[in-house]
Amino acid sequence: MPTYNKLVRDKIPAIIDQTGKKYEVRKLNNDEYIIELKKKAYEELTEFVEAKDRESSLEELAELLEVINAVAVYHGSTLEEINSIRQQKEEKRGSFGEKVFLINVED
Repeated sequence: MPTYNKLVRDKIPAIIDQTGKKYEVRKLNNDEYIIELKKKAYEELTEFVEAKDRESSLEELAELLEVINAVAVYHGSTLEEINSIRQQKEEKRGSFGEKVFLINVED
């Protein structure tokens, strides 16, 4: 039996049930939950970085967005609030749309 020891989406146990396989899960406490969300963010970001095509890239970005949403909810926030913060930063410092790559700055 493979051991996963990782945070999974809420419907995964029901999906496994449909296969007739046995499994073991437990509910995380809040401290464990945020740690596992951070691990999941790294996992999904790594999968995005390693994606080879548009479809895979978008799939992994969607997974990463789901994790970001869960972290926002954990902190009593929403994606809308996070996007508002993003927009404020864009107004103040710009976005990444112009593909500017900083080489160095004189001291």
